[in-house]
Amino acid sequence: KTNMDEFAMGGSTEYSAFGPASNPWDPDRVPGGSSGGSAVAVAAGYVPVALGSDTGGSIRQPASYCGVYGMKPTYGLVSRRGLVAFASSLDQIGPFARTAADLARMLSVIAAPDPGDGTSSRRARPEYGAAVASASLKGRKIAVVRELAGMKASLSPDVEGTLARVLDLCRREGAEIVEVSLPRSLEFGLPCYYILAPAEASSNLARFDGVRYG
Repeated sequence: KTNMDEFAMGGSTEYSAFGPASNPWDPDRVPGGSSGGSAVAVAAGYVPVALGSDTGGSIRQPASYCGVYGMKPTYGLVSRRGLVAFASSLDQIGPFARTAADLARMLSVIAAPDPGDGTSSRRARPEYGAAVASASLKGRKIAVVRELAGMKASLSPDVEGTLARVLDLCRREGAEIVEVSLPRSLEFGLPCYYILAPAEASSNLARFDGVRYG
C-alpha cells in the first residue's frame, strides 16, 4: 500500500496518517493526490506500475504532477470490490505506469468482469497491450472541447502550448481533430461534483461507525 490522502479526500497527499508524501522531482513540492504515493513510487522507479483510485482526478492529477502515465478507466471496466468507497457513482480503480505500453498491459490485467461487483461490466475486454503496440492514428477522430478556448484567462500558457503541440502531432499522424461543444459543462461541472461527491461520501462513510471502528 502506498501513501494517499485519508479516504481519498485530498489532492496533495499531505493529509495521511503516515505523513505527507513529496514529489520525487522536487521534494519541496507535492505529488498531487489523492493517490499520490502510487505516482511517486512509479516516478521514482520503485515499481514499474501501481494502482490508484480516481473519483475526481485522484489518478490523473498526481500522474501529471509526477510526470508519469495514469488513467481513469470507463465506469465498470475494472472491479471495485474491496475498495473503500468515496463517491460510488464516480469511483474507479486505475493504473499508473512510466510508459503508455505498460499502462495498457496493466489495464489488461485488472480489467475483467467480476460477479462480486454489481457495477462491473460483463462485456469482453480487448487485449490493450496489443492494441497500443499496433495503434495508428490514421482515420481516428479526436474531440476537443470548444469551450476550452474561453478558459484562456485561467489556463497556464505552458499547458496551452503543450496541448497545441500534441494536437498538431496527432494531425500529422493522420488523426482528424474535431471541435465539440459541451455548453455550460465547464461552468457547472465542478459545482455539480461538489454536490454529488460529498453527498455520496457522507452515505458511504456512515458505515464506519464508532461502535465497530472505535
